[in-house]
Amino acid sequence: MKNAPLIDISDISVGFTGRSGQMMPVLRNIDLVVRRGESVGLVGESGSGKSTLALAAMGYLKRGLQLMDGSVTFRGDDMFGQTRQQLERIRGGHLALIPQNSGQSLTPTSRIGTQLVEALKLHRNLPDTAHLPKVIELLGQVRLPDPETIVSRYPHELSGGQQQRVAIAMALAGEPEALLLDEPTTGLDVTTQAHILELLRDIAAERDMAMVYVSHDLGAIARVCDRVVVMYAGEVVLQGSTRQVLTAPMHPYARGLLASIPKLSDPRLPVALDGRPPPPGGAGLGCAFVDRCAIAQERCGCARPALSPLPSGDMVRCHFPEQASQISIMGSGADPVRRAPGGDVALSLRDLSISYSRPSLLDQILRRPAAGVATVDDISVQITKGETLGLVGESGSGKSTILKSIAGLLPPVGGSVTVAGGQPLPFAVENRGPDHLRRIQLIFQNPDDSLNPRHTIAQILEQPLRLYFGLTGAALHARSAEILDRVRLGAHYLDRLPSQLSGGEKQRVAIARAFAAEPDLVLCDEVTSALDVSVQAAVLDLLNELKQSQGTTYIFVSHDLAVVRALSDRVAVLYQGRLCEIGPAKDVYALPSHPYTEVLLGAVLEPDPDTAPTLTADDVVELSPPETGCPFQRRCPRSLGPVCASDIPPWQTSPEGHAIRCHIPLSELAPAQSLS
Repeated sequence: MKNAPLIDISDISVGFTGRSGQMMPVLRNIDLVVRRGESVGLVGESGSGKSTLALAAMGYLKRGLQLMDGSVTFRGDDMFGQTRQQLERIRGGHLALIPQNSGQSLTPTSRIGTQLVEALKLHRNLPDTAHLPKVIELLGQVRLPDPETIVSRYPHELSGGQQQRVAIAMALAGEPEALLLDEPTTGLDVTTQAHILELLRDIAAERDMAMVYVSHDLGAIARVCDRVVVMYAGEVVLQGSTRQVLTAPMHPYARGLLASIPKLSDPRLPVALDGRPPPPGGAGLGCAFVDRCAIAQERCGCARPALSPLPSGDMVRCHFPEQASQISIMGSGADPVRRAPGGDVALSLRDLSISYSRPSLLDQILRRPAAGVATVDDISVQITKGETLGLVGESGSGKSTILKSIAGLLPPVGGSVTVAGGQPLPFAVENRGPDHLRRIQLIFQNPDDSLNPRHTIAQILEQPLRLYFGLTGAALHARSAEILDRVRLGAHYLDRLPSQLSGGEKQRVAIARAFAAEPDLVLCDEVTSALDVSVQAAVLDLLNELKQSQGTTYIFVSHDLAVVRALSDRVAVLYQGRLCEIGPAKDVYALPSHPYTEVLLGAVLEPDPDTAPTLTADDVVELSPPETGCPFQRRCPRSLGPVCASDIPPWQTSPEGHAIRCHIPLSELAPAQSLS
C-alpha cells in the first residue's frame, strides 16, 4: 500500500547518562514517517543527531546511548522489541544501511566477490550459478571499472571511492524495501556521485523502495529526495518539500546552511555560521539556535518554539518564521587571497612518474622498471611561493598519489622533485633531513587516521614544536596555545583527547599541527570532504587567513569543484594520472576547454531540485588508460577518431597561461557552459 507508513518514528528521545547522573538528550521528541517509494533527506551540522536518528530506524543505538521515550516501527513491527535473530532477518534484507565509512562494512581479509556472494546468499534466494553474474551486474551498476577484475581484489587494493561503491552494491544486493544512507557519496568524485544518485533514484522508483538519506551535501539531497528534514541540536527545526526547504526555507538555521555552500558561479569564499551548536543537554529552556540567530529576540531565549505548520504545508520550529524568510541564502564571504602569476618557485615537478607496481625479482636483477602502466605519468608543474594549486579529477586520477609522493610516502619511479632554489628533494621520507620534513606538511582527509587517540591535543602539538624548534616548558605550552588560538580553538582544548572533539574540531587540530612546523608547503588531501557545509566554510576561511599571514603554498586536492574554485589560484585537471589541463582558476571554470573538464563541471550537483547534472548514459569509467593516444579517448564526447587513438595530444597554451592537452585546436574548443 503506497501511503502506508513503512518506517514510523514516534516521539522518540535518545540520550546518555552524564557525569552528574542526569540524562543528556541527543534526540528530542522526533516524529518522522517514511512511506514506500518516498525519499527523505536528513540535513544539519555534525552532532545534530542525523545519523543517530537513521540508525534508530534500524533499532540500533551506538554504545552508551539509550532510548528515553517513544517508539520506532518498521512494517508495523517494534524495532526495539525485536530479538537479535529477528533483527538479523530484517537488516540487510528488508532494511539496508550504506555507512559513510565503507571500511565498517567490508571485511579486510575477504575478497570483494566473496563478500557480495555472502550478501546474496543471506538475503536472496538465487541458485549458486547466478551468484557471480549478479555480483558482476551489481559492481557494474555502481560504475566500478572492470568488475571481473574487482571481484578478485581485497578491500585494501581499492581506493576509498571504490570501496564506497562496493558498500553501495552490497546494500542493494538484498533488494531492500527501505535503504538508509549515511553520507554514502562523501568520498566519491563528482561524476561517480551523480551517476550513483541517478541509479538510486531509478532503483527506488522501480522497486517502490523508501530511502532515508543523511548528508551534508545539499546538492545530493536536492537530486534524490522528495522531502527534507533539517535537524539542529537533536530536534527537527524545519521539514517540508525539497523545493520549498532548499529554495525558500523559513528557519534562520536552514538559511545559514545554504549561505555556507560554495558555488561554482561565485569565486568568493562562502560564509560560515557564527558560533557552534549547544552540547547535549545544553540547549536551555528557549530555542536551541538562539545564540547563533541573527533575528533572536527576548522570547527566543526563554520559550522553546513548537514545531508548527506553515501555509506552505512545511513545519517550522521558530517564533518568527516570516522574519527568518528575509535572511539572505546567497551570502558570500571575503575574496580569497589570490597569488599573482610569477614569483619564486616553491616546488617543481618534472616528468614525474609514480607506480604502485613493484619490480619482480627478474626486473630487479636486470635493473629495469616494473611492468605495467604507471599510475601517474609525465607530470610537470611549477608552483610559486604563496600559490594555491588545486588538483581535480575522478577517483583514481592520481591526485592523492601525487601528494604522497611529494611527502615522501610513495617514491616515484621517474622524474624529479625540487624545492625552492632548485634543491633536489629526496624521494623517500627516511632520506630527508629535519629541514625538508619541516618544510612540507601533509593534512589527511580523515583526522582520525592521523591523530593519536591516546594523546591529548597538547601532546599532539608539542611533537613538531619539540622536534623542529627545541621548545620546552612554559615556552612550549605558550606556543601550543597560540597555535590553537590561530585555528580558533583556544588553549582550553589542550587537555582534551581527539575523541572529545567534533569532526570539524579534529580537522582544525590537524591543520594546527601542520602549521606548528611553520611549513613552506602544505599538502591538503580532501581536508573538507567529511565536514558539514558550515564547518567547511570556516576551515576554508582559516586556510585563506593562514595563507595571507604566513605566505603558505598549498596543493589542494578535492572532489568538490566549487571548494577548489573558492581557494585556488590555479587548477590542474588529471585523468588517469595524466595532466590534461592547467591554468588560472577563473579561466578553467569560465572556459572549460578540455572535454574531460566539461564532463566534470557538467556533473556538479547544485542545491536546486530543478537543476539536473549533464550526464552521458553510456559513460564508463576505466581501470587504466589506453597504451597509446589520448588517455580520455574512449570516453571523449568530441573524439576526432584515429588521431586520438594513436597520438599523444599536444599541449596548447593561451597567452594567459591556460594550457590544455588535446588534439582539438584551441580556437575550436568552445566552452560548454559559462560559469563566470
